[in-house]
Amino acid sequence: MADQTAASVNPTTAPTPPQETTLWVERTGTRAYTGRSSRGAEVLIGSQGVPGVFTPGELLKIALAACAGLSADFPLSRKLGDNFDATIRVSGDADRENEVYPQLEEAFELDLSELDEQARERLLVTVQRAIDKVCTVGRTLKAGTKVTLSFDVDG
Repeated sequence: MADQTAASVNPTTAPTPPQETTLWVERTGTRAYTGRSSRGAEVLIGSQGVPGVFTPGELLKIALAACAGLSADFPLSRKLGDNFDATIRVSGDADRENEVYPQLEEAFELDLSELDEQARERLLVTVQRAIDKVCTVGRTLKAGTKVTLSFDVDG
């Protein structure tokens, strides 16, 4: 035990990197799943029309909007203060023939009435740059991504 303690405080020992969050979904009923994370988060997922659940497409849209909001949070709070209000609406109809969302539209709602026109423009340019630079979800959707699927089956 003492050896482990000594090793953990040894300045030449590299710190343990944070563990990546594990994500999975579990089937909970007919066309119903619960998404889970190793950090204890849960989200209910199901078909459209089922009350109280998100569809996978809705979660994709929410992820895009949340990523934009989180990416913009620092420059906005620096200019507007920590208690600013923001809503990011996201929409886009599915092309059911091809099962894709050909276009997603985000609308960032902010009260910038306390800023003059030049300050508003500068802030919006800064916010757009922040989103373009660090919103992983938006950057991934714009670039496209390779998706692989494997099966771990019994028998």
